[in-house]
Amino acid sequence: MWQQKSFENEEQKGILYLVPTPIGNLEDMSYRAIRILKEADLIAAEDTRNTKKLLHYFEIETQVVSYHEHNKETSGDKLIHKLKEGLKVALVSDAGMPAISDPGYELVSGAIKEKIAVVPLPGANAALTSLIASGLSCQPFYFYGFLHRHKREKLEQLEGLKQQQATLIFYESPHRLKETLTLMEQVFGNREIALCRELTKRFEEFIRGSLQEIIQWANEDEIRGEFCIIVEGSKEQAPSTESWWDELSIEEHVNHYISFKQQTSKEAIKLTAKDRGLPKREVYQAYHINE
Repeated sequence: MWQQKSFENEEQKGILYLVPTPIGNLEDMSYRAIRILKEADLIAAEDTRNTKKLLHYFEIETQVVSYHEHNKETSGDKLIHKLKEGLKVALVSDAGMPAISDPGYELVSGAIKEKIAVVPLPGANAALTSLIASGLSCQPFYFYGFLHRHKREKLEQLEGLKQQQATLIFYESPHRLKETLTLMEQVFGNREIALCRELTKRFEEFIRGSLQEIIQWANEDEIRGEFCIIVEGSKEQAPSTESWWDELSIEEHVNHYISFKQQTSKEAIKLTAKDRGLPKREVYQAYHINE
């Protein structure tokens, strides 16, 4: 156990700041975010070219280093070393909240393991911005992010979410939108959804309706921009919670299939995900983290 007191001896210790950046409208940059970026010793950025444009606009001269999906292991180790030396590091993504469908989780986890304070700033986020304007229930909600690129895996992921009663939130690129909407209608039925694009920008748009109506729109209109998809949760009665695996952790559940049913770990994870109504990826991560 470690009880973090974020601002105790703030001047004498390293701090990792998680700084949201605008998702389209520069006016969404907060005064505090600008101050932290100016005061930090280093800014770790997903795309240094993108971030330097933002910094130039706000007259921020702090040194920028690269931290992205392909160098996060080596770059992350260097940043942890800097933090242990007492430097203040601000992590930003190209737009929105670091670590939400963007790099950041591993760096945060590494900092916590070293008992380095991690201080998040509130700010712009496409998922919540879309949700509150969707017209669908805002709580509970289930943020999924990007579905798999390939049709078979995407279909499997959607099947795992079919019984989820919370409002579902996805991100999707323009060239995969039609396929994703078609698969959602195939798995979920004709639910109410909202498409949100160009959030906070001049051409911000919300397209609300049933899946069938939105599919028709997608087939007739030009699809441009990154999308946030908000999908109504399942209205079917939740399955009984009384199951043989109720008292088991996910790790124990998977190990049951491996030890007593002689399944491979891959098949055991698949069966566990099916039992629990969870995406396979979620079970895989939970199982291997605890190995």
